[in-house]
Amino acid sequence: MAKRKKAVQEERLKKQLWRTADTLRKNIDVAEYKHVVLGLIFLKCISDAFVELFTRLESGEGDYAGADSENRDEYRAKNIFFVPLEARWFTLQSKVDQPHLGSLVDAAMYAVEEENASLKDVLPKVFSRQNLDPRSLGSLIELVSTIAPVDADARSVDVLVDVFEYFLGEFALAEGKRGGQFYTPRSVVKMLVAMLEPHKGRVFDPCCGSGGMFVQSQKFVEAHRGRGDDISIYGQESNQTTWRLAKMNTAIHGIDSSQVKWNNEGSFLNDAHKDLKADFIIAKPPFNVRDWESDQLHNDVRWQYGVPPKGNANFAWIQHSIYHLSPGGRAGVMLPRGSLTSRTRREVDIRTALVKDGNLIDCIVNLPARLFLNTRTPAALWFLDRMRNNDYPRKGEILFIDGQNFGRLVGRRTGGVLPEDIQQISHTYHSWRMGKSAYEDVKGFCASVSLEQVAELDYVMMPERYVGLAEEEVDDQIRVVKTIRASQAGLEIVDQERRKKGWKKSDKVWCGLAAISKSTLRRFWERKPIKVDIFTRICQAVEIDDWSSIAEERWTYENSGKNEGGNNHSRVERTIEFPPEHWEAGTSILSYFSRILGVKYPNERIKVRIEQEGLKLRMLIDTP
Repeated sequence: MAKRKKAVQEERLKKQLWRTADTLRKNIDVAEYKHVVLGLIFLKCISDAFVELFTRLESGEGDYAGADSENRDEYRAKNIFFVPLEARWFTLQSKVDQPHLGSLVDAAMYAVEEENASLKDVLPKVFSRQNLDPRSLGSLIELVSTIAPVDADARSVDVLVDVFEYFLGEFALAEGKRGGQFYTPRSVVKMLVAMLEPHKGRVFDPCCGSGGMFVQSQKFVEAHRGRGDDISIYGQESNQTTWRLAKMNTAIHGIDSSQVKWNNEGSFLNDAHKDLKADFIIAKPPFNVRDWESDQLHNDVRWQYGVPPKGNANFAWIQHSIYHLSPGGRAGVMLPRGSLTSRTRREVDIRTALVKDGNLIDCIVNLPARLFLNTRTPAALWFLDRMRNNDYPRKGEILFIDGQNFGRLVGRRTGGVLPEDIQQISHTYHSWRMGKSAYEDVKGFCASVSLEQVAELDYVMMPERYVGLAEEEVDDQIRVVKTIRASQAGLEIVDQERRKKGWKKSDKVWCGLAAISKSTLRRFWERKPIKVDIFTRICQAVEIDDWSSIAEERWTYENSGKNEGGNNHSRVERTIEFPPEHWEAGTSILSYFSRILGVKYPNERIKVRIEQEGLKLRMLIDTP
């Protein structure tokens, strides 16, 4: 009970700190402001750690007898940064009223870098910019000074580390799409780490962002009574600003990041770890990258299972990871869900070779929708294992887990995976890996599938193709069939449209579409989570595997108050841009969706209209 109360208090403290810090931001862009706030928290943290050891050295008691408090080696031995006098927190705090405070903080950052080679060119020096008012900076320093443990026995350093991690996530949320470029939601990172269990060895992330995979890997090791140095981390990042965040994030957690490299060219063109063979690879590469310099890499040694297509780097990332695996190594790579079913020739060939020739794919996990800040594209986890061809008990099978119904909405726009979801999925995977007796299939959730069965379905890797329907979903299908029979006139109208367009009829998809209830639709346009995205089902009905592969979209939501009749009124605008080759399919999909609404709810005040502007289709849904 006391532990829970403490956690609640700490969470409340972090939220209050965030609200106050955000108030002090004023007119500074959030992307710039994050470097100000995170830089100060980092400096306070390393200063507190330094002063803690400095005090012990000064006392000269016990193990510290005869120690020199100014000897840099004393601090290196304890993995603590040496902080010169002018950069120590109490020095800056004593000068918060000075008009040139920003210059003093910048000088402090330079001084810390000068004393600690691993921080060279990492810390922010943005505090003397004109848009950062010295009084606001002073207030921010005073705010950071108040960060203290709830428990009197706890260390202030540990609290500051926790606050740094919390603020990193909050800044990513505040930045929205841009935030997704440097931050992967913590719940997703936890799931990857829980599945792979990187307990000892080399851990590699070829697109490491702000270093969350490394931090969570270290936490896993320590939670299982290991030591932080049981793992060594290797990483690469092509965005220098993001790389600096990764260096700060790892440094504040006491992780050696000397092998976390940056270069402009990125992992494909300039692999910073060409000779590395890692024991664990944990990665969330950018999805569906089109321009990835494929022409220069056509004969690259990494493409052992086929040359990735020009217009999409998904399978380049998979093969880059495989290339860097040690003979007994394992990898967890997050890719868009469309990679499981893509029909381009090269991607099909690579996916086939990974199963048929390499026997590398161990497990596929469907993730819930809306997990990421910078894309609405649904994702899946690919788990690869180099040891599947030896005495591995599951070498002729692949585990499919459908977790798309898991999770919850944690903000207006994004969702998260719950701790109990992570536990259930990871426990299922580890039980399956142990052998036959420890695992059994669960309808609608997981299935162990032979490689021959996968081949029969042309190496399509979507979990829902294999796990089947849960019992309650089967009952829903029966209910839907009865509903269809009860409204035959409406069904005939929709069926005429289907035949006119030449769409094939799939009972499962068709029943699912007919079963869309008013409450489900309302959750859809209010951007709340639903079991299966409606557009995904419609795409399946017209034989398009992945909505995101044919269109780019954006949402706006507006609560317009009262309409002309005095009733509450809201609108969702979904703007979708199609490339020319998918224009006809896009028009059909939106027309189909509009027709379904009209047939199912002819008496409702739900209006759907589609507007055309060049190659853009705009669908407007007005609800009562």
